[in-house]
Amino acid sequence: MKQVTIVVPEGYANLSSIAGAFQILNRAEGYWQKNGNRPMMQVRIAGFVSELKLDAGFFSIHPVDINDIKKTDLLIIPSVSHEYDQVIRSNATLINWIREQYKGGAEIASICTGAFLLAATGLLEGKSCSTHWNAADDFRRLFPNVNLQPDKLLTVEPGIYTNGGAYSFLNLMLFLVEKYYDRSTAIFCSKVFQIDIERTSQSPFFIFQAQKNHGDEIVSKAQNYIEENLSEKISFGDLALKLAISRRNFDRRFYKAVGNTPVEYLQRVKVEVAKKTLEKGRKSIFEVMSEVGYSDDKAFREVFRKITGLSPLDYKAKYTKESVFL
Repeated sequence: MKQVTIVVPEGYANLSSIAGAFQILNRAEGYWQKNGNRPMMQVRIAGFVSELKLDAGFFSIHPVDINDIKKTDLLIIPSVSHEYDQVIRSNATLINWIREQYKGGAEIASICTGAFLLAATGLLEGKSCSTHWNAADDFRRLFPNVNLQPDKLLTVEPGIYTNGGAYSFLNLMLFLVEKYYDRSTAIFCSKVFQIDIERTSQSPFFIFQAQKNHGDEIVSKAQNYIEENLSEKISFGDLALKLAISRRNFDRRFYKAVGNTPVEYLQRVKVEVAKKTLEKGRKSIFEVMSEVGYSDDKAFREVFRKITGLSPLDYKAKYTKESVFL
């Protein structure tokens, strides 16, 4: 029988990601055994703390002593506090335990910002992972050698699985249920917990937040120019000339400061403005497209879908007030 350990870090852990993971895996186990199969897994919640009080003390978790768990087959790391540097410092012992379990053959799944604890083990160096899109800048700052893919709902590396933000962990749980049990058990859980089993991206939920705290004055001027001239056709060669810098050096400094090329940044700003306008529902796709400087509707649709995972029409239908109450 597989041993599954949901770890409880020092300081703070998201209660929903712990309880949700526990409930879904136990429901899968119940369904599995009800269909005449031998027991598949035992799920425990464990940590180096005897009690963790959460949410102003309204809830508390009483994990078993992790020292009593010598070996686990699957280790699940819940979402953690946004004080990432402090979380890592406070959980050095747990981080080492996670690393040693992986070396001993355990598989690891991290939920949302739990990726910070996972990355602190060094096991993600040179590998891909996801986390909440809102934590992407902090993650890249702390772990520059990890291939962060914040648009991905799930990432899969040998024995290591990560997911994006918030309640997308439900899709990670379905993935694990299908992996350890079978497809029919995963479908059962998706129906019982009403989880969209086919969801693959967190891009529709992404809110683009421009990196402005980089301290590069030339790049800041370029960002301001881009944001103030969205409806115009921007030549980055001409912009670099205005800023008295070579185009090659401009591109290099822009990417280093912002994490996007100038063209990518322009596209993301345009799409973010278009999203906000579409959400209000008052303007047509053509009007929105024109306002952000696109004259070719095919090009606009392609860029919009690349960034959000949805067409402009589908995005508008999903998020306008009118569609919510239909």
